[in-house]
Amino acid sequence: MAGMLPLDTDRLAIRLLTLDDAPFTLRLLLDPDYIAFIADRGARTVEQAGQYLLSGPIESYRVNGHGLFGVESKETGDLIGMCGLLKRDFLDAPDLGYAFLPDYRGQGYAMEAARAVMTYGREKLSLSVVTAFTTPGNRASIRLLEKLGFTYSRVIQMPSDPADLHLFQWIRPA
Repeated sequence: MAGMLPLDTDRLAIRLLTLDDAPFTLRLLLDPDYIAFIADRGARTVEQAGQYLLSGPIESYRVNGHGLFGVESKETGDLIGMCGLLKRDFLDAPDLGYAFLPDYRGQGYAMEAARAVMTYGREKLSLSVVTAFTTPGNRASIRLLEKLGFTYSRVIQMPSDPADLHLFQWIRPA
């Protein structure tokens, strides 16, 4: 899998996350919008963010051959977000996930990264179905998914959380 990355776009380099990315990861995991719209991962230190990376993205690369990737600005070389495909036991297909630091929202970076990841999923992983879910009130995320060709499917709950989420699906055209 490592030979397939990094993915390049006009403004972004998308690469595997490493333990060296723990300080960035902590900033992202502590962002109030991340906590409100995604989850509180419980990380409050760089060491805890490193544990999140080891048990989350890095383990997913090993087990699934994909996961959340780091998204770097080509202009600065700084990590600005994460975007990738996750495998969850309660979903039948991989799901697209993304999160960006506040300073990088609303500038098209999430769309640019998500398009690259979806192309990777279609061309390198031969995916024919990709899911995504969001909280009902996350209008920006819903608009992004719709622009990518996802359509609303149904309301779901995560096994560990009774809150309603909206599940979207992308299906490869025949």
